[in-house]
Amino acid sequence: MPYWDEILRLVATTTDEDGTPDFDRVRRLFLQLLNQHTGRDTIVYASGWIQRPDADDQSVSVTDEDLQALMATSAGLQGPDLDLILHSPGGSVEAAEAIVLYLRSRFSNVRVIVPNLAMSAASMIACAADQLLMGKHSFIGPSDPQVLVATPYGWQLVAAYNVLRQFDEARSTAVNPSEMAVWQPMLNQYGPDVLQRCRQSIALTKVLVKSWLAGYLLKHDEQLADETANWLTDGGNWGSHSRHIHRDSLIQRNIPIIQLENEEVLEDLVLSVFHATTHTFAGTEVAKIVENHLGRSYIKFGDQSPASASS
Repeated sequence: MPYWDEILRLVATTTDEDGTPDFDRVRRLFLQLLNQHTGRDTIVYASGWIQRPDADDQSVSVTDEDLQALMATSAGLQGPDLDLILHSPGGSVEAAEAIVLYLRSRFSNVRVIVPNLAMSAASMIACAADQLLMGKHSFIGPSDPQVLVATPYGWQLVAAYNVLRQFDEARSTAVNPSEMAVWQPMLNQYGPDVLQRCRQSIALTKVLVKSWLAGYLLKHDEQLADETANWLTDGGNWGSHSRHIHRDSLIQRNIPIIQLENEEVLEDLVLSVFHATTHTFAGTEVAKIVENHLGRSYIKFGDQSPASASS
C-alpha cells in the first residue's frame, strides 16, 4: 500500500523547471494509472477542508458551481462507466441533486469510491451509486439537512432537526409567562418561515436519498432503501451532524459495500490518487479539485478566487 509519506517523497522529487514540487503531474499520473487498471472513466472530486481550515465554506463545500466543474471534466469522456472518487464535507442538498441528475444522465454505471470522508450532501451523492466502494479508513456521514439561519452572531448553519426539536421543547415546557421569558430570546432569532423551511428541507432530503437508494445502490430492495433513508436523514439518530459512519455499520444493515482492500492494486491506486490530492491541498492554495484521468481539471482556490480549468 502506498503510504502518505511515500507519495509526499514522490511529489518532492517531481519538480517543474524552477524546482517547485509538481503536484499536478503526480496526481494526474495516478489518475491515469487507475483508469488504465479499471478501464473506466475516472473523476476525482475532492475538497481540502481538512488541510485548508482557512478556506471559506463556499470554496470547499458542495455548491452549484460543482455542476459546471463536472460538466467540464466529463467532456471527452465516452462512458458508459464512471468511477467517482469522492472526498467532501458536503454542502447544498439542491446542488447535490443537480450533480446526481447530471452524472446519471451521462453515465449508465457509476461507482462511488470513498477513500476517506463523504459527509452530509456528499453522502447523499454516494447513495446514487450503482456500487459503493469503501476501505477500512472510509466513512460517510448523516444526511440530516442543515438550514441557514440569521442569528445575533451572523448567519449560521443549524440542524433542521434541532430547530424543530427546540420549538417542540419550548411548546411543551413554556406553560406560563415566566418560563416563556427564558425561551423568548432563543426563539426570537428565527425568522417567520424557519419551521416550514426545516420541515421542507427534511422532507426533500429524505425523498432524494430514498429515491436514489431505490434506483441504484439498493434497487432490488425497496424496503431496505426506505429504512436506510430514514436512518441516514433522521438527525435524532446521530447526536452530531459530523458523526462518522464506518462502512462496517453500513454492512451490518445489509447495505452492499464493496471492500476496497479486496483488490490490492485498485486500493493502491485509489489511495495514491487520494494522497496526491491531499498533498496538493496542503502544499498550495487549492481548496477543491475536480479532475479526470485525461488531465482535464477544474480547480478552486481557497479565497473564492475564480476557478482555473486545464486540460
